[in-house]
Amino acid sequence: MRRRSAARTRSRPSVMAVILALAAAGVASAGVALPGAAQAAPASGAAPGAPGKAATWAAGDKDGLGTAKNTKSKVWYTLNDGALTEVFFPRVDTPATRDTQLVVSDGTTFTDREDRDTVSRVRLTDSRSLIYQQVNTAKSGKYRITKTYVTDPARSAVLADVRFESLTGRPYAVYVLHDAGLGLNANDDTGRTEGGGLVATDGVISSAVLASPGFTKTSSGYADRSDGWTDLQDNRRMDWSYSAPQRGNVVQMGQTRLTGLPGSQRLTLSLGFDAGLDAALTTARASLGRGFSSARSAYSSEWHRYVSSLSPVPKAAKAWRPAYLASVMLLAAHEDKTFRGGFVAAASRPWAWANELQHLPVYIAVWSRDQYQMATALLAAGDRAAAGRALDYLWTVQQRPDGSFPQNSRLDGEPVFGGLQMDEVAFPIVLSHQLGRTGSAEWARVRRSADFLVARGPRTDQERWENIGGYSPATIAAEIAGLVGAADIARRNNAAGLAAGYLRTADQWQRDLDRWTLTTNGPLSSEPYYLRITDNGDANSGAPIQIADGGPLVDQRQVIDPSFLEMVRLGVKSAKDPDILSTLRLIDAKLMYRTPNGPFWHRSSFDGYGERRDGTQWEPVPAGSGETVGRGWPLLTGERGEYALAARLSARRYLDAMGRVAQDSGGQVIAEQVWDHNPPAGAGRFTPGENTFSATPLAWSHAQFIRLARSIDAGRPVETPRIVACRYKTTLC
Repeated sequence: MRRRSAARTRSRPSVMAVILALAAAGVASAGVALPGAAQAAPASGAAPGAPGKAATWAAGDKDGLGTAKNTKSKVWYTLNDGALTEVFFPRVDTPATRDTQLVVSDGTTFTDREDRDTVSRVRLTDSRSLIYQQVNTAKSGKYRITKTYVTDPARSAVLADVRFESLTGRPYAVYVLHDAGLGLNANDDTGRTEGGGLVATDGVISSAVLASPGFTKTSSGYADRSDGWTDLQDNRRMDWSYSAPQRGNVVQMGQTRLTGLPGSQRLTLSLGFDAGLDAALTTARASLGRGFSSARSAYSSEWHRYVSSLSPVPKAAKAWRPAYLASVMLLAAHEDKTFRGGFVAAASRPWAWANELQHLPVYIAVWSRDQYQMATALLAAGDRAAAGRALDYLWTVQQRPDGSFPQNSRLDGEPVFGGLQMDEVAFPIVLSHQLGRTGSAEWARVRRSADFLVARGPRTDQERWENIGGYSPATIAAEIAGLVGAADIARRNNAAGLAAGYLRTADQWQRDLDRWTLTTNGPLSSEPYYLRITDNGDANSGAPIQIADGGPLVDQRQVIDPSFLEMVRLGVKSAKDPDILSTLRLIDAKLMYRTPNGPFWHRSSFDGYGERRDGTQWEPVPAGSGETVGRGWPLLTGERGEYALAARLSARRYLDAMGRVAQDSGGQVIAEQVWDHNPPAGAGRFTPGENTFSATPLAWSHAQFIRLARSIDAGRPVETPRIVACRYKTTLC
């Protein structure tokens, strides 16, 4: 976790010194001017340089995520590196800002921005509400900024309570720098000053930024050409007062009345959103008029009511109560408020998905598989209604007429990627059975997907890591579980013939699993072991497969993956099966690593989906280059814990490992990946076992943490379909 810099104390300056410093910093003071001081010519009118530098999105390793626990306030906020990053509106898959942060200057020697020049700490101020606070201390030790965030439950606005403290006794000029970033294309915005604030629109979404006390000066320009940050670079003063009437990457700035001295340390910032400019401004003004304290009280009350409606925190999670409660609230926060039951995988886009590949709305999309993980976790936590809404969404928005599901989609069902993953066809059936949704309406939906599985399975175009096709033990386990559940639903709806057919197929696939995916002549061990996938359904053939993300073309018998444990979790294989045990030994030898936080596993041999060896971002690299390195996935630690319970072993250390990851983050967030011992391990922010720069918080990671805690209390994996386990007489029957 990042540490706060030590504050330094100074003696109080004289009144004249304060006046002179205020003037030098560009801070308004009654009639004071500096004789002989160089003044830049003021610039106004239309900003030059449209459209500006091409837009990108903020980094995806968020420190926090918040939204009101209602459907009226359709706005979500995210935090990263001391700044308020993407605000989503009116859906959780639609960004409506890039970032908003403070800029600090003394007017002569330095100009700082929070995301670069401060050491940031973040925390949840209330374990039962998603109220996050950032404390940002200048690396120079000159000032400290404390910001607390809520969304207004009554409308679509984000409120920030800001305290700016000078730690030197000298006054500073403080500005709000706002990168408008409206919609998925942030290069088509316009912006201007209106009503004492900053407004922007792309013609579909509009935003307004207001402050109390109000701004003394405002400007809207184009990124890296005529924006406020560029303005400050020549003389460290705000000289421009532009509007941005042409479409482009609009960045706005407002000078505040803050100086950091007593009496000039507090500010409330309001970001309002609506379709039109006037409505957005009205929203921001109404929230500002309501005040932070009132909004915070209402916001907290809603979350407190929600948490109180849940099952009690599991005994297993007693030591990790803040992480457990945060996990449940964060899952709830990933649900959309227009397309109810639609949960995005993460409210962020990491690495090259935020810049080079920014046109693709990745992670801020719905995957049937991730949705299943979240729904089963919320069901385990006591939010059965949310799990039901998740299933409704899968059936009514995502399911296609032929029973298949898109690889992923936007909230309205529009596909993002074009792949077909057979486990994503099966999991809605499993969820329907788990919820007891077995009536005629459900049966019509279940039948479509079950028929699709029979017609197209068991081979999948992509397995759960989404970059290779073939016969996957994890995918086939999901397909078998789906067909067994479908057979029971068919029987309940007087379709005995179809039920028998589904069971025949499931049983045959269960018998053929070893032929397809268990090698007995592989080069990694003298014992049989399960492979990640086979291209041709012959696990002993040594057929070549291409590993994505810079991986090699390699004998399929050299590629293993902890995902084979899905066969145990879904009741298809016994935890004590000799081949399961021999594969576990190999997985632990090849893919597991230990950290101070506990054990973690890489997701596959030769995996390259992660940062480069110098810690810079993942991006597409040439096949075989090995330029990027996949790190460990906390969710795999949770899955190993579920296996331990199936084997009648203790799972405590696996829950503890995930809990420590959340605790170390400050904001109780768990990433997609944690650092391993590959370079740049141990340097700076690259501590093994702590969150990488991958998508954070990843909803699936939090879902796994919740489910494991519940499972430890239950003494068995709570999500395992018993009907499957009993059919195949596994340890979980």
